[in-house]
Amino acid sequence: MDDARKAQVPIKGRGAASWVSGRYEKTVAVGEDDGWGSVYEPPPPHPDTQVTEERARSVISRNDSPDVGFSQSVNPYRGCEHGCVYCFARPSHAYLDLSPGLDFETRLFAKTNAAERLRAELARPGYRCSPIALGINTDSYQPIERRYRITRALIEVFDACSHPFSLITKNAAIARDVDVLADLAKRRLVTVYFSVTTLDNRLSARMEPRASAPHARLRAMRTLHEAGVPVGVMVAPVIPMITDRELERILEAARAHGAAAAGYVLLRLPHELKQVFREWLALHFPDRAEHVMSLIRQMRGGKEYDSAFHTRQTGTGPFAELIAQRFRKAHRRLGFGRLPPLDTSAFVPPRPPSPQGELF
Repeated sequence: MDDARKAQVPIKGRGAASWVSGRYEKTVAVGEDDGWGSVYEPPPPHPDTQVTEERARSVISRNDSPDVGFSQSVNPYRGCEHGCVYCFARPSHAYLDLSPGLDFETRLFAKTNAAERLRAELARPGYRCSPIALGINTDSYQPIERRYRITRALIEVFDACSHPFSLITKNAAIARDVDVLADLAKRRLVTVYFSVTTLDNRLSARMEPRASAPHARLRAMRTLHEAGVPVGVMVAPVIPMITDRELERILEAARAHGAAAAGYVLLRLPHELKQVFREWLALHFPDRAEHVMSLIRQMRGGKEYDSAFHTRQTGTGPFAELIAQRFRKAHRRLGFGRLPPLDTSAFVPPRPPSPQGELF
């Protein structure tokens, strides 16, 4: 990390506390203390959110990872104002020569032509319909969606051509779109997962400062469930000695609010996220920071992160197996099942754009 910008205090309303250097930066400034306390340069007390509008060349991303339940995804935004300190997507900001720390949650990019590009890609002659996961890298319903409504425009494209998709969010703002989601659910074209990390409002405010409060997410879950939208809960991430004790309570609360399916993901710390998370621990849980990191290493084969397929989501070792056993027991006791499969048979490709327009 740039020592001259080392985190010393948390920033209200932000998850990260410093500008952690990205792994592709060509130069990194290093501060040398001259004995006069002049090295530390704190960030502004309330860093503003800056949004850059961009025109995407394509929007459908594809993957063949064997432990991911989708092969296609669309992300309407880059960066995420929720500021979740544990977000596995933070290192993606390094590709933009921006910090996975504060820049990830303050320097955002909105793909204003996303709906237009999605329509064009779905209209290609070689396209084969399979469910698309909406907002996997960053949350589609982060606060700037209220202004840009890109996610709503994408949903309207899926609706118009009967294309199935799934959503995962930690923002109660999804309830604004319950009208179109309920209609899509009747046609087996949408499922929704809510990500819930903790039920403790104070912890949530420190860990995921601009996401909806836990009770608001549960309320939105019930709203969608009562409208007929299949909903599930993802307890993610499970953080040892911070949130792991809440696993059963989160599952119970979600079940009571209409969740029919459940899953969990163990904390993942790829690339620069290790440093962002260690800073956060030192600022908010200095009494147990080393113990938390020790448990993480125990669940990752002695490393702070292991990207091996199949085990990267759930970890290995005794502590990871204990979490898995607790989850399986609660899952069975509460009667969770699976969300209904999405229908790919009704898909009708959009008409390719024509310079002459359309009469019908």
